[in-house]
Amino acid sequence: MNKISPQGDANGNAAAGSKALPGGEALIALVAILGPPPRTPGAQACVTQTNRTGFLCDDRSSCIPASRVCDGVRTCARGEDEEEALCRAVPQSLPGFLVAHCGDPASWIYSDQVCDGINNCGDCSDELSPGTTCPPCGPGWWRCPSTVFRYCSCIPRSLCRDRVQHCSDWSDEYSCPGPD
Repeated sequence: MNKISPQGDANGNAAAGSKALPGGEALIALVAILGPPPRTPGAQACVTQTNRTGFLCDDRSSCIPASRVCDGVRTCARGEDEEEALCRAVPQSLPGFLVAHCGDPASWIYSDQVCDGINNCGDCSDELSPGTTCPPCGPGWWRCPSTVFRYCSCIPRSLCRDRVQHCSDWSDEYSCPGPD
């Protein structure tokens, strides 16, 4: 007994009054009628040239810094870094690898802003919290208890010996060797 389907019977014969389309043509017909299927968000992480977390563009070769996603500027060639699905409810709509949470649960920053020497969270939790394992000050930085809100435990050496206190112990003026 053969089971009849709208396209034809179980043996592949066309049903009366219908025209069977070969497999590929059926898909093309559906796309022509319904349009292409929506792209599924498949954001992937990558490592930028500065060794920070990034967002891999659809071309699979461009890696943009996490903080350049949903910033209002189309950085990827096809603009996928500004797609509505990705940017509609930031930070909830962003993939987890792009987001870092601050000490204040209501605050967040982009993951490439952790351990960058700047007080992005406002409470230094992105630089000093037990959850972050930031390396010691880099070669262009001086470690000291900073008096400048923008920095946490290191200041740029360009601020040393400029006759302005940036460290609470004044080491930026008396101990720091100055800019590189």
